[in-house]
Amino acid sequence: MVAVFPQKHLTDIAEWHRMGEAGIFPPDSHMELIEGEILHMAPIGFNPAGHVARLIHALASLINGQAIINAQNPVQLGDLSEPEPDFVLLHPEPDFYTTRHPNAADVLLLVEVSDTTLRFDRSQKLRLYATHHIPEYWIVNLIDNCLEIYRQPENGDYREQITLGKTDHIHLVSLPDIQVRVEDIL
Repeated sequence: MVAVFPQKHLTDIAEWHRMGEAGIFPPDSHMELIEGEILHMAPIGFNPAGHVARLIHALASLINGQAIINAQNPVQLGDLSEPEPDFVLLHPEPDFYTTRHPNAADVLLLVEVSDTTLRFDRSQKLRLYATHHIPEYWIVNLIDNCLEIYRQPENGDYREQITLGKTDHIHLVSLPDIQVRVEDIL
């Protein structure tokens, strides 16, 4: 007798969108499609939500129209992933991405604000973003009160990794004239 093992069914983005349009998911559910798997994400707490607002406030005045700020909205990464990062800076588009979701090539900076999700954001999300060549990935680490910077994606990882404290500042890779004070987002 030949052994048969169950196989995982991976959901692609087209199927994911059809499921959403059919109303399969409850309206208040917070789910993401990550590498073909539908993941139920934790609700966004007060502290992370407040830090997303801080990011928007700190960067909106600095970018001065050089990018589009997108918060907690989908980014299409290949055919099997559509995460909803906490904060994204996107290349400007005249229609502000009303006709499609942004994809990896549109992303200048992607940020996750992490407390309970820190391990997941450092492993699976980091690998996903590096695999899709997101040029700069930040983790606002609320556990250790620091900003983790990941740059130079290569082979599913980032070659450059920097950890910054409140007294530091950082220049964006894609917009080098912009300097962000870490204290403004922590």
